[in-house]
Amino acid sequence: MTAIDELLADARIPTAPRDDFDVGAALRRLAADAAATTALPHPDTVRAAQAGQRLSVVCRWILNKPDAADHVDRLATEPQTPADDKPLDVDGALVFACLLHLTDHRESAQFWWQLAAGAGRRAAAYCLHLHHLSLGEMREARHWLHEVTDDVLDPQAPDGAFLATLEALATYVRRTGTSLAGAPTGGLEMEVDRLATVKTGSCIIVQRPDRRLADRLHDFTRR
Repeated sequence: MTAIDELLADARIPTAPRDDFDVGAALRRLAADAAATTALPHPDTVRAAQAGQRLSVVCRWILNKPDAADHVDRLATEPQTPADDKPLDVDGALVFACLLHLTDHRESAQFWWQLAAGAGRRAAAYCLHLHHLSLGEMREARHWLHEVTDDVLDPQAPDGAFLATLEALATYVRRTGTSLAGAPTGGLEMEVDRLATVKTGSCIIVQRPDRRLADRLHDFTRR
């Protein structure tokens, strides 16, 4: 054996016995590592998550408006079947829907948004668009987006500037992760949960707000 052969022999790396190496486990680890580094979320998943985040931002902004509690107060004092001379406070329905969404009463929020959107509040239609988009319900999301954008170029459209503000705010918060609009407090959430326990027949929708909740919302907006 030459000197080179001796050096090569000494340099060989000893191999482990065959029965100590689990080929299947090694392949599974390799596959898991590859999936972790290459897997990307589906575009629909990303779109739904962004819509949910944007909806929460918009709801918090609406809930923190200075006149939000006043509208809910008027909604609370209206009769259960509004008379012709005292129609539903549509802005109160919008604010209440946003509060319901933020306190995880999503089905009830959808109901109150629909009331407000049916009365012409494009901000409510915009919330419904984001709500359905976050659930992956594309047909419904497109319908409510149409309700938002229909005649949006009309200079007399009442909610045009409002919606532009919502879009700008939601985009800013998504990019920076900051928002001056606070989430509902525990006391406010407890008042909503209290209303949710009051059932009217087989209806599972949270009933209209009462004065107790309106007073709590006044306290919240005066912080």
